[in-house]
Amino acid sequence: MATLIEKPSIIEAAGNKPKIIEEYIGRVNSKTTDVSVARMKSPGGWVEPGQTPEFDEYTVVLKGQLRVETKNGTFDVAAGQAIIAHKGEWVRYSSPHEDGAEYVAVVLPAFSMETVHRDE
Repeated sequence: MATLIEKPSIIEAAGNKPKIIEEYIGRVNSKTTDVSVARMKSPGGWVEPGQTPEFDEYTVVLKGQLRVETKNGTFDVAAGQAIIAHKGEWVRYSSPHEDGAEYVAVVLPAFSMETVHRDE
């Protein structure tokens, strides 16, 4: 049987400025452990701590530009583009441009504080 998700849960985000995370599917909103699906809205100048997660993260940018830093390079991902951050690899997300970014993140398996492994 299908499950209707009537609204997302708003989750507190890490970083230097307030970022809105609207989790539609995941451990908090739907009690789903297999996958997380969330819409993110990050303000201009936002940056979060680096992380070495135990999950893959698939990101599609809807508006603005998201910066994704890895050990192998930095990617500026514009609206209409996507990026995959692979589990076990260090990554840091930010939205350095004044308009910020809006994007959808799909995380497999679902995001958890125990598996994100943020930098100190």
